Amino acid sequence: MKTLALMLCLAAAPALAETPMTPEAFDRYTEGKTLYFGRSGNYYGVERYEGNRRVTWSFLDGRCLAGEWYGAEDGQICFIYEDDPAPHCWRFFDSPGGLVAEFSENSTQVPLYEARERDDPMVCYGPDVGA
Repeated sequence: MKTLALMLCLAAAPALAETPMTPEAFDRYTEGKTLYFGRSGNYYGVERYEGNRRVTWSFLDGRCLAGEWYGAEDGQICFIYEDDPAPHCWRFFDSPGGLVAEFSENSTQVPLYEARERDDPMVCYGPDVGA
């Protein structure tokens, strides 16, 4: 039983043994891409990475948030979005299956993983759409 628990822990945390991506490597990997992220087998959100470290994020609900990212200490990539001035920092790892993102502020949170890359535009509705 202990062996099974150890194997599950090791399988769930492969990125912990790796070195986080540098801001330069993250920029090279993401610029110009639209990446969908998953968590626990479900889609979590989508982010478009534009030039000059600009991003657009959506929880796949049609509401999109403009933001930007920057490199911080300890291998963190931090994001600031238009609706919240507080930075949200992650450590990104380049795995054989794509990016893995660990939330820096809560190490017990399940990591996000790159679920797919798409070329088609994100669905973003304007504010107060409807009758």
